[in-house]
Amino acid sequence: MPKKRGNLRNKSELLAVRSLLGAIGALPLETSMRFGEAVGQFIASRFPKLQKTARRNLEIAMPELPENEKQKIVRGTFESLGRHLGFVSHFKRFEHEDIRDLIEVVGKRHFDEAHDAGRGVLFFTGHFGSWEVFNLLPAAFGFEMNILVRRIDNPLVENFVDVMRTRFGSVTLDKTKSARAMFRVLENGGLLGILADLNVQEKEGVFVDFFGVPASTTTSIAKLALKTGAAVLPAFAVWDESKKKYIVHLEPKVEYSKTDDDAEDIINLTQKITNLVEKYVRAYPEQWLWIHRRWNTRPKGEKGLY
Repeated sequence: MPKKRGNLRNKSELLAVRSLLGAIGALPLETSMRFGEAVGQFIASRFPKLQKTARRNLEIAMPELPENEKQKIVRGTFESLGRHLGFVSHFKRFEHEDIRDLIEVVGKRHFDEAHDAGRGVLFFTGHFGSWEVFNLLPAAFGFEMNILVRRIDNPLVENFVDVMRTRFGSVTLDKTKSARAMFRVLENGGLLGILADLNVQEKEGVFVDFFGVPASTTTSIAKLALKTGAAVLPAFAVWDESKKKYIVHLEPKVEYSKTDDDAEDIINLTQKITNLVEKYVRAYPEQWLWIHRRWNTRPKGEKGLY
């Protein structure tokens, strides 16, 4: 049972979050994002364990890379996180037209086709660039968006963050309590977004290959799709330095079929989803969350990798 959090601790953490975002967000957007990159590097210097995790992940995923390339990716990861922080710090200021101007969408026809089918659209993405933009982007184009989230342990910080996420009308669903709500959204032809690139406990996922190494991966996307027939649509937001903006890439829907073997159907679809995540990690390695222990859960009897 988790230890009860004190009110003083909760208030102190909220003050720290508000102060950091307030200080960064007081600057013009481009300056905020550049300053955020510096903050990312400061975080890297203060938390060497995060750098260690990132380097270990790169050893697991791409052992063939030379050391200087690995270090470049680690540095880029923290810069990307900081840039993302600078962008998020302006969420309270953005209006619909700001999002439409600041974010370029590539492949919108794939969404239009999936949405017009009327069976619900299940977006999946990963921790790339500015994944939080998906809380605002659909609403900026007139669509109601539902986002599956893990609630922050600090209820004051959670409320603060949730207000930013939902200011355009998006709805956040608690991943531990919203199974029926998720099915209902898709069955009614709605939009649901889920992150697909985090390690999960074995009871919550299946092992599929990620960079050729078994990785425990959420089955929630596959189960929802197979149950409702929703379109499974890849969506990744990555930073384009030449354009100085985030580009949202919408890929064609993932093809899947339902057979008499539910377990195998779930594994097959989860592997297809994971393959697309890997595609983007390989394409934009400096913008992925390498500081997360992606291969932490291991098959029974297998030695830990960290």
